[in-house]
Amino acid sequence: MGKSNHFSGQPLYSQVIKLLNKAKILHFSHKNGGERYTKRFDCWIHLVVMLYAVIMRFDSLREITASLLAETHKLAHLGITFKIGRSTLADANKRRPEAIFEAIYRDLYATYRTVLSSDSRSRKTPKWMKRLQIIDSTTITLFSNLLFKGVGRHPKTGKKKGGIKVHTVIHANEGVPSDIKFTSAATNDSFMLKPTTLSEGDIIAMDRAYIDYEKFNQLTERGVIYVTKMKKSLKYTVMEDTMYQTPDGLMQVRTQTVEFVKQKKGAETIRHKARIITYCDEKKRKLISLLTNDMDFDPDEIIAIYRKRWEIELLFKQMKQNFPLKYFYGESANAIKIQIWVTLIANLLLMVMQKGLTRQWSFSGLATMVRITLMYYVDFYSLFNNPEKDWEILLGKASDAPPEPSLFG
Repeated sequence: MGKSNHFSGQPLYSQVIKLLNKAKILHFSHKNGGERYTKRFDCWIHLVVMLYAVIMRFDSLREITASLLAETHKLAHLGITFKIGRSTLADANKRRPEAIFEAIYRDLYATYRTVLSSDSRSRKTPKWMKRLQIIDSTTITLFSNLLFKGVGRHPKTGKKKGGIKVHTVIHANEGVPSDIKFTSAATNDSFMLKPTTLSEGDIIAMDRAYIDYEKFNQLTERGVIYVTKMKKSLKYTVMEDTMYQTPDGLMQVRTQTVEFVKQKKGAETIRHKARIITYCDEKKRKLISLLTNDMDFDPDEIIAIYRKRWEIELLFKQMKQNFPLKYFYGESANAIKIQIWVTLIANLLLMVMQKGLTRQWSFSGLATMVRITLMYYVDFYSLFNNPEKDWEILLGKASDAPPEPSLFG
């Protein structure tokens, strides 16, 4: 049988890691003390092996090393020239600082953020999209309370669940994290809202867990617009109240200008002026109230900004569904953080490659296909732009072939 029309001289995985800068990675490792007492298993090989494991969705060190053993003759393309044992990988995950992988991710984000950003010049793209940042967190359950203080209880055993909370900020037109912090699951989300990191004209969408009047005042003073969901327990004074109705006499949207007053211990009274926009969500069949410090945007735009917050939920879902975040390759906090950083790196690399395709792929479909063909000698762009090409040529040849002679003609 002849070679595929998508044939390449290197495995598909070698095309993925070409997006990485080996010299920079080793520089970050040396800077953070990651190459001490290292003979051959340097940070570059460590990252290549961990990326391979994450993309292939392996659940254990045994699966990783067994698969590498089966692909021995292809590993030279990846720069791996020696056998890697479970203990080697386990020790590296425990000892090599996770700060190295954080630096790698942040450098990749800075390098490829323009590639990932959507075209803000499109007529369909709202003007505020480029200015919008979304903030939220997701908890990765560990079912152990020793490393990270957990919250809640295991539904069967009743034991307290440990968990690591990943606090994330994304730009709405990019779709990948621009800032990330790790804490225990018991940490309150509000610490991640930092007015000093935002500039005049920025817009930030968030859930109600981030409500803090003092920080909201600081955002207003800096010229930053926030949009969040109301808490039922908030107390305020209504200054203006306007309701817009449909032709049928039903409420379409209600806007209220309000003032919040909070007395801090040993400090001056905080007074914060804001606007509450209440609308009817037809899908959920309930009224939803949004809180914002913007007094000029049309209510429909404020609603659209908050709905865009769902992008960060889709990102969390994308990562948890397509990468192994239920089982970890080490029991230390350092090993767990390394695996999460590598997952973020894998997610970013696949999204960059997805942007280079002319054919439309869902991320899950792309990740599945990459996982299947990762060590095949195929060209990524040729295969993913036209995966049916081999079949089309094969069927074309079959239809052009002369009819076979019949014994009964």
